[in-house]
Amino acid sequence: MVAAHASSHSSESAEWIMCLDKRPAERSGEDVDIILARLKNVKAFERFHPRLLQQICLCCFYECLEKGITLYRQGDIGTSWYAVLSGSLDVKISETSSYQDAVTICTLGSGTAFGESILDDTPRHATIVTRELSELLRIEQREFRSLWERYHQCMAGLLAPPYGVMETGAPLDSTVLRFIIKSSVQVPSEKILRAGKVLRNAILSRAPHMIRDRKYHLKTYRQCCVGTELVDWQIQQSSCVHSRIQAVGMWQVLLEEGVLNHVDQELSFQDKYLFYRFLDDEQEDAPLPSEEEGRESQEELQDTLLLLSQIGPDAHMRMILRKHPSERTEDDLEIIYEELLHIKALSHLSTTVKRELVGVLIFESHAKAGTVLFSQGEEGTSWYIILKGSVNVVIYGKGVVCTLHEGDDFGKLALVNDAPRAASIVLREDNCHFLRVDKEDFNRILRDVEANTVRLKEHGQDVLVLEKSLSSNRTSVHGASTSNYKYKVMSGTPEKILEHLLEMTRMDSQFTESGNSALDDFVLMHCVFIPNAQLCPVLTGQYPSLASQGSQQERLDYTLNNKRRVIRLVMQWAAVHGDQLQEDSVSLVFLQEFFMAVSNDAKAIPPLSEQLKDLERIVKQNAEDARSAQKKHKVLLHQFSMGDEKPQKCQPIKSNDELLFKVFCCDHTYITIRVPVIASVKEVIGAVADKLGSVEDLLLVSLSSAGEKVVFKPSDVSVFSSLTINGRLFACRRDQLDSLAPLPEQEGPSTGSLASFEWMSSKDVAYHLTSYDWELFHCVHELELIYHTFGRQNVKKTTVNLDLFLRRFNEIQFWVITEVCLCSPLSKRVQLLKKFMKIAAHCKDYRNLNAFFAIIMGLSNPAVSRLSQSWERLPSKFKKFYGEFENLMDPSRNHRAYRLTVAKLEPPIIPFMPLLIKDMTFTHEGNKTFIDNLVNFEKMRMIANTVKMVRYCRSQPFSPESPLASKNHPDMRTYVRHLNVIDNQRILTQLSHGLEPRRS
Repeated sequence: MVAAHASSHSSESAEWIMCLDKRPAERSGEDVDIILARLKNVKAFERFHPRLLQQICLCCFYECLEKGITLYRQGDIGTSWYAVLSGSLDVKISETSSYQDAVTICTLGSGTAFGESILDDTPRHATIVTRELSELLRIEQREFRSLWERYHQCMAGLLAPPYGVMETGAPLDSTVLRFIIKSSVQVPSEKILRAGKVLRNAILSRAPHMIRDRKYHLKTYRQCCVGTELVDWQIQQSSCVHSRIQAVGMWQVLLEEGVLNHVDQELSFQDKYLFYRFLDDEQEDAPLPSEEEGRESQEELQDTLLLLSQIGPDAHMRMILRKHPSERTEDDLEIIYEELLHIKALSHLSTTVKRELVGVLIFESHAKAGTVLFSQGEEGTSWYIILKGSVNVVIYGKGVVCTLHEGDDFGKLALVNDAPRAASIVLREDNCHFLRVDKEDFNRILRDVEANTVRLKEHGQDVLVLEKSLSSNRTSVHGASTSNYKYKVMSGTPEKILEHLLEMTRMDSQFTESGNSALDDFVLMHCVFIPNAQLCPVLTGQYPSLASQGSQQERLDYTLNNKRRVIRLVMQWAAVHGDQLQEDSVSLVFLQEFFMAVSNDAKAIPPLSEQLKDLERIVKQNAEDARSAQKKHKVLLHQFSMGDEKPQKCQPIKSNDELLFKVFCCDHTYITIRVPVIASVKEVIGAVADKLGSVEDLLLVSLSSAGEKVVFKPSDVSVFSSLTINGRLFACRRDQLDSLAPLPEQEGPSTGSLASFEWMSSKDVAYHLTSYDWELFHCVHELELIYHTFGRQNVKKTTVNLDLFLRRFNEIQFWVITEVCLCSPLSKRVQLLKKFMKIAAHCKDYRNLNAFFAIIMGLSNPAVSRLSQSWERLPSKFKKFYGEFENLMDPSRNHRAYRLTVAKLEPPIIPFMPLLIKDMTFTHEGNKTFIDNLVNFEKMRMIANTVKMVRYCRSQPFSPESPLASKNHPDMRTYVRHLNVIDNQRILTQLSHGLEPRRS
């Protein structure tokens, strides 16, 4: 086994790896809990029964392998089963069993599992080689067989199809597979069946006239409702139903499962005068609900509507996708497009291609595991994207070579190459949903994209790639639609992109741009592909002299418009980059010179003077700010130093701000150094060496409270903000690294703050939490999001404000866990759970979704969630609240529940920041920054759109009514800004077991 890099794991991951490194027989109950908490988030295990997962915790091993390591070769006899935790591995197949001619047929990513052939000792069907640094979970053959024997029912269908069928080498026959897996009639789930009963009983209790015999075209339809009336009724019943479209999706859930049926068996629920009948009314003389059933239904109605509102969007999406493409409305197409934005397999496609796909995608679903979607050797007719479920990729004579999951795609290669299918695709589980693109549509889209691609060349090389699309404008006097083309930048050199965008910019009489979104994107993202030092000369070059052709008036108009465009761009650039320009001498000099050039031109072209005042104000402001920034000031940050200074309103931290900071030695003595925030590790070590005297071979190390060490590289910058909550910086020689131990103060508090905290108003705590979080959020510069995504080490910029805001999320989460685990009396602990739920609810009302998520994730941490006695005593009202909160946090379908909630909110909003970071990383990793040495501007546009969401969230100030300071708790503001927490999961788990020992 290859040793893992210390820096590749967070504090939490190091904790569970330490547990896994113990021999299985030596793992304690606490170890198992820590491992279990981590495995619950591993995709390969997401459908495993909790008991089976617990048994895996007792026998699994952790491995971390470098890139290029061969795990096993084709033909070897297997000894272990594996699950991929992170990284990826190539699956290589050789027709001759010789490794030299092996070809890579697919890649196994995070969440996949392989190696089931150990169940019957068949040779390995492929060679597995790590594609990058990869973390694996391994179970040895004896233990895996034992788990299979004990949990066969749980594991069947989750690992692979029946083994005998897969490995005979004979062609796969779908009839054989269907015979092996018995077919069963689809029946409604218990939840949806109950939901239908509750709604029917509620209607009969409140509006019995809605369910009655109805006549249409001389035919009587017994005991049915009208679609429009059902939608009207649902909207009236609950505030969680916001629109008629949402209500349609909720009724569609019942229709899909047969709990509600159209009288002519139509498959889509429609908000029209159409007749629908509840399942209970299908039988003659269906009984009316009793008084007790009516009362129960009234009590359950709101919970039922909430459940349907959460799963309704998926049902509505399926309903739209089942329509013939020609029948989809504009609203339908927009809903599908929004869904495609979050599908991994499509992340690299341009917006235009996604828009084209929206019109041709077909929904396909299969009910039974073992169904063969297509067989090896068949002609390729469709490309598939997995919307729900998973499939196995099977090759004749080789068996299952890999598994594909939600968001993956397959079948495209056969269409591109016009070749037979290279493998068979077999459903791995029941109820799989797919998006399908047929060959004819696939080829047409490829042809259209190429036909509508315009390439500008210089010296035989592409310098700008544009995509042509049709735009219709009603411009004729008669109201007829006239068509013209618009061109969107796909890629290009930075200079040519800028030149094109300026040419396309139209200025109105107020000198504002219309349709300037692409220029906004360039201004925001240019730091990735052309830094300021290179951009400033380009901007100077774009500022034109007088035109040489045309009449005098034409030359004047042309020159005036071009100069206005560049002036407007420069002002926009200065506004977006703000504080960042003050740290850049090249940019400041450019602004001064540009202002002088415009001042001189304004004498010859008087209309330019109208923009000159604004430009002068910007230049003066930047010059003044730069002068004040040169007077470097100390930054005493409690977030870094854990000091006791009085809380002050947060101000953005700049790169040249100076920091007084403690760096500890092996013997726990420390020295205080003063360095800029942007200082590199090399500079920090230099400052430490100056204080200690000349010390060679010094390392700078981050040490967490759990003892995890991260050794920083000399080129790393601004490492102070990368520390964990209770982390500290240590300087030591390499031979002292193993002797580093956490400081006693890093352990965190030994007693909770309940004595004072329990008397604080939940709403007031939520207000002060939100007020502080808003200050931190407001300090984050938009560019920090870009630096974080592309790597601050690559751009040599600090992301300190963003780091502090992200760390605040962890701080709140650990605050919740710490307070609960340090509260010994059971009754007080129950009160504490209730209080945190109330605070979470108020944070949600304040639209502080970051703190809301942090609190609920704290409550769902294993150290808290395992306290069954505490949760059992929680009133049902609070259990219901917690269930609603967990539903909002549901990560399925790329956090659809959360995204739908945020879409309905008005600013100010503090968003769930880790998800925004994930979205940007998703786009960054799924798309190349440069294509054929040209800037991939489509990628820049997608990342800029996410950054603009942050801009939208902060477009209004946070100014709710401030609560009156409590006489008993004037220090509440200080309390929420200095949360004292334990951030060591092992200690929290030990405290939890001390409160409620494991039940036998």
